[in-house]
Amino acid sequence: MAHVICFFNHKGGVSKTTTAFNLGWMLARMGKKVLLADFDPQCNLTGMSMGYEGIDDLESTYECNPPNNIRDALAPAFESKPQMIQGAECVQLKGNDNLFLLRGHIGLAEYETTLGIAQELSGSVLALRNLPGSLRYLLDKTAEKYEAEYVLVDMSPSLGPINQNLLMTSDYFLVPLHPDYFSSMALSSLSKSLPRWAAWASTASQVDALKNADYPFPEPKTKFIGAIIQKYRPRNGNASAAFQHWIDRLTNGLEHELIPSLVHSGLVNISDFTTKIGSSAWNPILEVADFNGLIAKSQEHQVPVYELTAEMLAQQGAVLEQSEANMARFNHAFSECADKIIRLTA
Repeated sequence: MAHVICFFNHKGGVSKTTTAFNLGWMLARMGKKVLLADFDPQCNLTGMSMGYEGIDDLESTYECNPPNNIRDALAPAFESKPQMIQGAECVQLKGNDNLFLLRGHIGLAEYETTLGIAQELSGSVLALRNLPGSLRYLLDKTAEKYEAEYVLVDMSPSLGPINQNLLMTSDYFLVPLHPDYFSSMALSSLSKSLPRWAAWASTASQVDALKNADYPFPEPKTKFIGAIIQKYRPRNGNASAAFQHWIDRLTNGLEHELIPSLVHSGLVNISDFTTKIGSSAWNPILEVADFNGLIAKSQEHQVPVYELTAEMLAQQGAVLEQSEANMARFNHAFSECADKIIRLTA
């Protein structure tokens, strides 16, 4: 069965999408079959992967039979259709035979309220018992269809029911961060929210109606496998002093606030983490500078920043040399991070 890994932070602008895309590509390049699942109704991962520029471009590709996007694939559960959820049709991304995309859909947001009601675990749960287990069921069936070893889930920046469900039914989760005041505040918020979610998932997994549903709610087992810090500005190859201040503050917040909270809730195993990668759980598994101008070229050509060619960059001389040096650093950073993820999920 595939490892399902969520990229989650309820703060926006922390590079969840670009990290998921670049990391997924690297894992696939290393020989792993990878499925990217776009659960953000903004569909940025879908747009980045396929070069779409707007909703009209995206809507023209949707098909319901068989479903080739998240909303339509979940419809049998959420719209009480007389058929079971099946593995969705995915897109093989050009340039990487091991990488597949499960398209997002802006209409996924329509299911948020109904799922929230189902997850209250009140008297209404009997009528909606199939919903809480349906998201993980879809991911498992789709991963099985494509023989994927990893499913990387891009999520919206919210504390809503869909994110609660995705995170607590996943196998692992990563927390992307940006070195600023708001990410520091987000760590404090997550240290309170995630234990509540863990308690809810533990209760939900014991509810008979959910255990015996068509899409059984799984026993919660998700584990934190690292923080990722991106989008700082470098100076002489390292973060500038201003950004390093916030990186240090985030690491301190991880060590003294988020990680103790996750340990108490059973959401991280510190000794296992350290044994597998030789580093403490509060040390980011990836620190990478801002992509700057490379991100626009990456999106234009639907490849990660470290796969851009001189032809794609359309640069010459010293400018090209600087871009290639940056790309080499990104390649090294994402390669090391992918290796850590493989070890942490072994």
